Amino acid sequence: MCLMYVIAQLLSELNSLRKRFEMDSPYSKELQVAIAAVQSAAKLSQAVISVEDKGVIEKDDLSPVTVADFAIQALLTATIHHAFPDDKFVGEESAADLRANPVLLGRVWELLQRLQEDQARSLCKLPDTPDQMCEMIDWCGFGEPGGPQAGRVWVFDPIDGTKTFVRREAYAINVALLEGSSQVLSVVGCPTISADAATPITNTSVDPTGRGCIVFAVKGHGTYIRALVASSPDEVRVRKIEPHAGAESSQALRPVSCYNMLDSGVDDVHRLIMDKLNIENKGCDLLAWVLRWVTLGIGLANMTVWVYKQRSRTGKIWDHAGAMLLFEEVGGKITDVDGKPIDLGVGRKMSANHGFVAAPKALHATVLDTVQQVLREQGKEHLLG
Repeated sequence: MCLMYVIAQLLSELNSLRKRFEMDSPYSKELQVAIAAVQSAAKLSQAVISVEDKGVIEKDDLSPVTVADFAIQALLTATIHHAFPDDKFVGEESAADLRANPVLLGRVWELLQRLQEDQARSLCKLPDTPDQMCEMIDWCGFGEPGGPQAGRVWVFDPIDGTKTFVRREAYAINVALLEGSSQVLSVVGCPTISADAATPITNTSVDPTGRGCIVFAVKGHGTYIRALVASSPDEVRVRKIEPHAGAESSQALRPVSCYNMLDSGVDDVHRLIMDKLNIENKGCDLLAWVLRWVTLGIGLANMTVWVYKQRSRTGKIWDHAGAMLLFEEVGGKITDVDGKPIDLGVGRKMSANHGFVAAPKALHATVLDTVQQVLREQGKEHLLG
């Protein structure tokens, strides 16, 4: 009897937390629509990840794109445009390859039609025709975030971690809302990550329940996690991530960084930074930047450093926008290697910044100083502004 009472009390508290957050948040409708869109997008991604032929093509920058990338970008745009018709969009893909390849276009359109039932009974919306689908994809593919006067802009990465997605490994679906240059909302779907994940996330992480998770945040209202898939609304358990980035000793630093797997970073510098900070665990194998921010947001790490090999190399907005908010809302601080705040208003490429330094606020200056010291000691001052 005592155990049943405790369980009942816990369920009541969780429901109250969910309702209180939805009422208090000034973006409750945006959250509701974005979460529904990400849930439907996850269904599409899982339908594709299970088949051998994912319709992979190679873009000009040599990165892969699949039928899921195109279909999800169209789905996210159609759903959010229906709810917020005056908002603008930025996304990774354009429809040029679809228009040039009727077979690929047909596959993407066919994939979207799997959600006809979802459209009839949820907030999910689909383009009406293949031409409209291409048009909506291009709203994102040619969209620009703009500056302080840009208004509301949604930023999508339909599949972050396409290389690992193709291998049936970890990936994320990233949805962010910017107002001007400011991140105000983040919703990230993680089909392979459990809402109760308690060990470091890797490319091969698998949620044993098969439900995955959604991690979301609204500026000034904290970071939350819930199951991606639930059989009914009553089963949805929303948990607030308590602020965890308050560490004041470098011994408490726990990094999440992907070394020795990408050619864009300076691996020897990254290793030396960790050595100077007396960090034994040098990082992980996560390729998807969004999943690295998720790892920081939910408390499985509290630090990441990234230095590009050249000042001309920059981040892309869809890999970082919104997802960074997940860490900031639990007490983290994020700058570039020069110590400048991250500017999301300069365009599709984050050309105002070089690299990333993310750490608990009390330790950020120590980590940043270490990064800059190592760069100077290694004769790489040219990588500093």
